[in-house]
Amino acid sequence: MSTLGLSATGAALDAVDRHVPTLVEERFASRLAAEDPTLWGPAAEEESSKRLGWIDAVARSRPLLPQISELAETLRGEGVDRVVLAGMGGSSLAPEVIAGTAGKELTVLDSTDPDQVRAALTDLDRTVLVVSSKSGSTVETDSQRRIMAEAFTAAGIDAASRIVVVTDPGSPLEQTAVEAGYRAVFTADPTVGGRYSALTAFGLVPAGLAGVDVETLLDDAESVLDLLTEDDADNPGLQLGAALGGTLPLRDKLIVSDAASGIVGFGDWAEQLIAESTGKQGVGLVPVVVDDGAPETSSDAADLLQVVLAGDLDGVAAPAHGVVVSGSLGALLLVFEVATAVAGRLLGINPFDQPDVEAAKAAARELLDSPVVAEERGDEVEGIAVSGLPADADAGSLTDVLRSTLTQLPEDGYLTVQAYMDRHADADLEALRPVLAQASGRPVTFGWGPRFLHSTGQLHKGGRPNAVVLQLTADAAADLDVPERPFTLGRLIAAQASGDAAVLADHGLPVVRLHLTDRTAGIAALRAAADAL
Repeated sequence: MSTLGLSATGAALDAVDRHVPTLVEERFASRLAAEDPTLWGPAAEEESSKRLGWIDAVARSRPLLPQISELAETLRGEGVDRVVLAGMGGSSLAPEVIAGTAGKELTVLDSTDPDQVRAALTDLDRTVLVVSSKSGSTVETDSQRRIMAEAFTAAGIDAASRIVVVTDPGSPLEQTAVEAGYRAVFTADPTVGGRYSALTAFGLVPAGLAGVDVETLLDDAESVLDLLTEDDADNPGLQLGAALGGTLPLRDKLIVSDAASGIVGFGDWAEQLIAESTGKQGVGLVPVVVDDGAPETSSDAADLLQVVLAGDLDGVAAPAHGVVVSGSLGALLLVFEVATAVAGRLLGINPFDQPDVEAAKAAARELLDSPVVAEERGDEVEGIAVSGLPADADAGSLTDVLRSTLTQLPEDGYLTVQAYMDRHADADLEALRPVLAQASGRPVTFGWGPRFLHSTGQLHKGGRPNAVVLQLTADAAADLDVPERPFTLGRLIAAQASGDAAVLADHGLPVVRLHLTDRTAGIAALRAAADAL
């Protein structure tokens, strides 16, 4: 039996007291359980009528468990015990949290960085590839699948026997899998959007094949379902949703930290759920995932709300304004999904669409389809090419470049650092985040590209235009061809970065671009420049 605890303080508690009685009176929870598409207004009704299967995901996913277990046992019997997951956004973030929390190995391919993809092409004799794509046409996932299949073949392994697919029924990927005779095809519930799919085949298949007890995960979610679908003032889904989306004035920067919850990477999953669901029509909640004790956790800025994930409510000091939430992973996945749906209603937006995501994809496709042209990378400062600064900005040193970037921040704005690099080998870049937050006195988000395009990318384009973008790109050690495609991974990731930068600039956001020709030296120089602020 799972336990779920929540406490709210300050502005968050005021929001709970203000909105929960109305949500109870309107029967929001029971109507959500009945998959009522009218909860978010007439403009959202058509989309929400097709996207509410997640509230019943536990029951719908139970029949998958024997299939997952049987396949996992068969593969292990063949000596195949390493799972590589090719997926973007919700298709990879949820299983990564599930596997990481259970202490199981899962190699996630959520990048088009040639170095990161190449690093996954190891131990192929014991590897199975899970290809997860709801649409079945995700360019990153398709490229990863082609590269892995070619690597299997080159190693003398029947690629089809080592590829498992998770997709929506009728997708191009399902057709490809059937025609190629892939090892298994799991078709997911099409009434569940990608960011709400943690408790569906997208979360369960990769994690289950990696050895996670996914039945217990579903049990924990099921144990709180009645509580979350009850029209009651003690409903933690209503309370959390009211706290997130109902503060007055709106505290739209959610500082997400972890106080010994025992759950690995939950903030990154919650970030994509909340940001993509709420960031549109000029409003939105900005999740800022930080370590415990980061500068933002002690800030008294009026637009910040603390969201603390805890192992024990009693062991955490209550923030001045915020919520502390505790529970098992299965329970928390479901409560945050419910809370995001509640926040969407309070914000007056449709939490199930992503109207601005396609713009960056279209821009990237246009660049890929164009003749290869050497990109103008700007002036070199300490070995790093700099572009996008205002004409009168001081750029004598990298520290000056960073300072000039921060001075563009609005009083209620935030900096978003977007690194189109290898999130494992180049992980030292994340140390920039708290240093820039301390120097600017404003929240700083950090996203790995192109992964964030499938999560916070919607927020950057559809939310309030009060962000400053610091985009980091780099040359790879060596490029990787994408079999049967007219582009390499290096060209693809460059097009994704350039395309997104252009779209963000068109939305009026300042975009400063730094390109590292030498990753090791460039990262060291950036860290030194940030420390000097």
